[in-house]
Amino acid sequence: MKVQLFIPCVVDQIYPETAFNSIKLLQKAGCEVVYNPQQTCCGQLAYNAGFWDEAKRIGLKFIADFPEDAYIVAPSVSCTGMVKDGYDDLFTNSTLHNTCRNIQSNMYEISDFLVNVLKKDYFGAELVGTAVYHHSCSGDPTSKTIGEAKQLLSQVGGLELLDMREPDGCCGFGGAFAVKFEGISSAMAEQRVLNAIQAKADFIICTDSTCIMQLQAYIDKQQLPIKTKHIADVLTSGWANI
Repeated sequence: MKVQLFIPCVVDQIYPETAFNSIKLLQKAGCEVVYNPQQTCCGQLAYNAGFWDEAKRIGLKFIADFPEDAYIVAPSVSCTGMVKDGYDDLFTNSTLHNTCRNIQSNMYEISDFLVNVLKKDYFGAELVGTAVYHHSCSGDPTSKTIGEAKQLLSQVGGLELLDMREPDGCCGFGGAFAVKFEGISSAMAEQRVLNAIQAKADFIICTDSTCIMQLQAYIDKQQLPIKTKHIADVLTSGWANI
């Protein structure tokens, strides 16, 4: 099966290893991965900050960069949500209405794609330790991707998945929110990390690199004994020379 891979701008610039691990994961699942090097961003940060004209210009490029008749997979629940939901505000009843609808219907977050399209949840990964799963609030809190991510993590050798208080809590990033309301943003990250530590987790596992960036920054600043990991990095853990 051929899939188009969308790498969010934060992954591209800060966590490139997650991008490469996403490719390895999809290839191990039997996919032929196509990456368009002209791609940039989905427009989520501009959209959330209220700059809809700028977000629409970015969205126009996204639509031009990807075919409307192919699966598009992204290692980000929030970027996937932006395309599937946010683009309604930007392109509904426009000349690109039908093209946008086709792209939206073919857009998948990587854990959703692995479980629900490819019907696969075991990839021979190994990561010894305990972990909590953090679901980005930019994705629907009732989203099935919560269950899909946990299903995938339950198949990782040596990993014990724990529950924590306030499982639907926010990391405090929110794009411009973290800049405009730094104190509130930091307090939200603190609460999220402390909940994970109280659960006795070694890792906080996320499907969004912006959440990882926010939480890991607080962890590093406070020198706390816990680490963040993207689910694509976890699902490729323990692979030898792949």
